[in-house]
Amino acid sequence: MRDFSKADNGASFNRGDSMLPGGPDPAAPHVLSVDRENGFARIRFDGVKVVVCLPLGWQAMEDPERGVGFSADRQYRLIVWRLDFAFEGVRDAEQYAASKAGAIQARRPGVKAQARKLPDGTFLIVYENVPPSQGDNGKRTVFDVVQPKPGDPKLGVLLTLGVPGGDGERGLKLLALLKLKLEVDW
Repeated sequence: MRDFSKADNGASFNRGDSMLPGGPDPAAPHVLSVDRENGFARIRFDGVKVVVCLPLGWQAMEDPERGVGFSADRQYRLIVWRLDFAFEGVRDAEQYAASKAGAIQARRPGVKAQARKLPDGTFLIVYENVPPSQGDNGKRTVFDVVQPKPGDPKLGVLLTLGVPGGDGERGLKLLALLKLKLEVDW
């Protein structure tokens, strides 16, 4: 992850940010460890019971429903959520991936979405040509990884990474590293 990090020894995860929303819900997640050599910190989002390794120099916050990480320039953004497929109106991770890809394309003309099952049983959805949000400089590429709970296909975790449109290949490399180091307390 060193290619995506800044050499700050994890200080960014302990720094407040006046641009983040305040109020009672957003909180700083727990920094479990810092791996300076490899350029990442292990961050535990208690609300979703997930540990994510984020590049050094990023910031993170959480609320009871999700964990959020983002690069210093906010151009790379990660969200991790818990999924209850029945609540989402689908039977399993596969139907969720197909339904979400279709719904995004229907709501946002011009967005191209592809969903596929990976060899490990997770699902990858790639959205290209995503319109920019506030603060973005142009179109974006967004990746979703849907990971079903082993032994209980009715539950899962969703890892979403959004990157600038021209950084799709680089973003996919980061997503692979994030997915590899993802730890879920089922």
